[in-house]
Amino acid sequence: MIERRSFLISGIAFTAAAKSACATPPPPPFSLRGTREQGSLLVGKLVEPGKVMLDGKPLSVSPDGYFAFGFDYDQKAAARLTVTTTRYGLTSNNDLMPVPRTYEVQRINGLPETLVTPPPDIQKRINRENGMIVEARERDTSGIGFAEPFDWPTAGIISSVFGSQRILNGEPKAPHFGVDIAAPEGTAIHAPADGSIVLAEADFYLTGGTTVMDHGHGVFTMYIHQSALKVRVGQAMKRGDLIGLVGKKGRATGPHLHWGMNWFQMKLDPSLSTRTASPSKA
Repeated sequence: MIERRSFLISGIAFTAAAKSACATPPPPPFSLRGTREQGSLLVGKLVEPGKVMLDGKPLSVSPDGYFAFGFDYDQKAAARLTVTTTRYGLTSNNDLMPVPRTYEVQRINGLPETLVTPPPDIQKRINRENGMIVEARERDTSGIGFAEPFDWPTAGIISSVFGSQRILNGEPKAPHFGVDIAAPEGTAIHAPADGSIVLAEADFYLTGGTTVMDHGHGVFTMYIHQSALKVRVGQAMKRGDLIGLVGKKGRATGPHLHWGMNWFQMKLDPSLSTRTASPSKA
């Protein structure tokens, strides 16, 4: 496993024209926290006011200078981060190359066939529910709950990792876009960072009790297979607040929390953004 806890970079690749305009070079315009692995969330902080673009598209920047973006789970190309400072008018272009990962293959047998290959009427329900999850992650809000490292939402044992290729009852399926934490049914699930609840559904077909939490600037976390929800849509959350209880509803072979993270619709590995490497003492 790649060590990941703290990757720090400062942008210093100023344009030549901008450098010639200043007798004394200004300080680096930004820093980044996070790893550069595929599937990682990167949190930026401007040293002074400015604008940020990722691959030519503007990123939202908080009044305190925070911004966020991610590397997709299979991203191979470099991302260009462009920072332009307001005071000096300097532009810093930074090509950030994601570090490749090797993902596991996971075989799960014994699932009811209707959960592996749902009939058409059930598939319509699944599509509708998936659409609700996608819609919940479209917003770009001003919160900065993402700015600090995340806590693990529950204590337990990691039973499935992010990115693993799933083979269900012998049939290849989509990769596993989350971290599964095995824990006794009814174990408390707590907010890993500040945010607000944007989706809370008690009985989705595949995901059971499902909650999506918005941490600002396109960063979302998701909690599925819950036996009970303890939140409502629109509820403001502080780090440590109760979200719900571990369960085994939906497509699950035993009680566990599936914890997911997204930057908008990009699927990220939440375990790369935590304070500690293990949820055993969450």
